[in-house]
Amino acid sequence: MTLLILIIFIVMLCLAVPIGLAVAGTSILPSLMSDSFTVSGVYILRSMLGGVNQTTLLAIPLFVFSGIIMARGSVSKKLFDVFAYFIGDYTAGIPCACVVTCLFFGAISGSAPATVAAVGSMTIPVMLEMGYPKKFAVALVAVAGGLGVIIPPSIPFILYAQTAGVSVSDMFIAGIVPGIFIAFILMGYSWLYCKINGENKKAIHKVVNELHQKSFLKVLADSVWALITPVIILGFIYTGVTSPTEAAAIAVFYSLVISLFVYKTLKIGELWGICVEAVRTYAPIMFVLASSVAFSRVLTLMHVPQALSTWIANDFTSLVIILLVINIILLFVGMVLDTTPAIILLTPILLPAAMVFGVDPIHFGIIMVVNLAIGFVTPPIGVNLFVASSLSGIPMMELARKAYTMIILFLVALLLITFIPAISLCLV
Repeated sequence: MTLLILIIFIVMLCLAVPIGLAVAGTSILPSLMSDSFTVSGVYILRSMLGGVNQTTLLAIPLFVFSGIIMARGSVSKKLFDVFAYFIGDYTAGIPCACVVTCLFFGAISGSAPATVAAVGSMTIPVMLEMGYPKKFAVALVAVAGGLGVIIPPSIPFILYAQTAGVSVSDMFIAGIVPGIFIAFILMGYSWLYCKINGENKKAIHKVVNELHQKSFLKVLADSVWALITPVIILGFIYTGVTSPTEAAAIAVFYSLVISLFVYKTLKIGELWGICVEAVRTYAPIMFVLASSVAFSRVLTLMHVPQALSTWIANDFTSLVIILLVINIILLFVGMVLDTTPAIILLTPILLPAAMVFGVDPIHFGIIMVVNLAIGFVTPPIGVNLFVASSLSGIPMMELARKAYTMIILFLVALLLITFIPAISLCLV
């Protein structure tokens, strides 16, 4: 029966059935196919409702809401200006400023697509004005946007922590070094690209000089409220003052205050549209999450995780091999599934197998999220590529071809993070 249900699930995905409906339908199938199955369809529906009735999960819509407010409030522009002020005149200074802006905005929004949309809509025109090739600028933003789910606070980290039963705060702390590490790799690539292909120094100096004419104190004063946003959010969490959910609520109020009253880049009348966008963004996530919780319970009742763990323990004897196999599975899944269902569906299956070989669950969570971050920039799903394509008008596959070198570097970083646990666990 397990194989039949898996086949039906795959067929539903191939027929483009929405992922939430496919997961929910597959969860109910065992009780319909066999009267002897442990639980009924009613229990499955109750599991779906109970699965999202968690205080921790409130952090997700709140971070989504605050991220949209920050994006509409042009916070990414404030961040970019201060980084361009300091490093804009150096080789690859502007692309590096773009990467660092993605890093900081990711620490505000917790979402990769939101990071691409907010940073890309502002930095891509600026980079084109400075003479950078359009495909390079757009591909860089699309790949660097993946930092939005690696650097805390990260929505996938919250989902993984909820599914794996680990601390959200520990996941956030563990994501700091890998996020910065990958950002440095992307900046290194940018430097090498600009060194080989050259830059329009005259155009770059013109833009940077306009920032310098404002004086350091003016640029810093204009950007300081945006710069301290991740410090406030993460500082409250790490010092134990608030839980991640409470910090997310603070992020919403803080983003409203600085956008409405400090920067005045947002009007009261725009809030209704922001609320609608936040609901439209989160509602599908919530339904997929509810369905995935039920599906994971059905898999447990069918002993799928136990069977997989037994198979891995019997057929694989090397930690290196099992980690490579898990990475390949996650990379493939990241290409065809969104982050939310991938985490909820695969964590109960792959985590027990990894723990058989002594893999720390926090470290495994970082491996999983970095894999899925790569999925954001790999077809056929490639959500970041879709967002960047809509911003620039460049076809998604052309962007994917331009981004392949950066994706390879991302994979190298993934391997280092996988086999050097200290990168993830040094701060935990």
